[in-house]
Amino acid sequence: MLHRRALLAFCAAAAAAPALAAPGPAITVYKTASCGCCKGWIATMARAGFQPKVVTVDDVSPYWRRRGVPDELSSCHVSEIGGYVAVGHIPPADITRLLKEKPKALGLTVPGMPFGSPGMERPDGKREAYETLLLLPGGKTRVFARHA
Repeated sequence: MLHRRALLAFCAAAAAAPALAAPGPAITVYKTASCGCCKGWIATMARAGFQPKVVTVDDVSPYWRRRGVPDELSSCHVSEIGGYVAVGHIPPADITRLLKEKPKALGLTVPGMPFGSPGMERPDGKREAYETLLLLPGGKTRVFARHA
């Protein structure tokens, strides 16, 4: 039988315990089997709280083309999240901001594979400056974020 003080201490401790965090947003990632940098980006997204579902395909280009992304704005993997497309090595914070702000856009892209972007880290720590672009209808873009 618990004494009243023990019961009160237990209740106080339970109330002070952190609540279980809800899982983060689901993200579907289309990638080829041979792409190692995609695995690094997926791991970064998972560490940031996203819930990646990985779909291995022979060719990712139909996935970005279907969403209206021009080839010159493509990269090695394509993702779908919250009704948006995310192409390339986009930092998790940029995707979080996109989902929060909900702009009228197709999504985001980091064209190419810039060194230092998530999944493209180098052992020597060197980084390239790059931009995350907001994809607008009709193939237009505007800078969404800059990264050094």
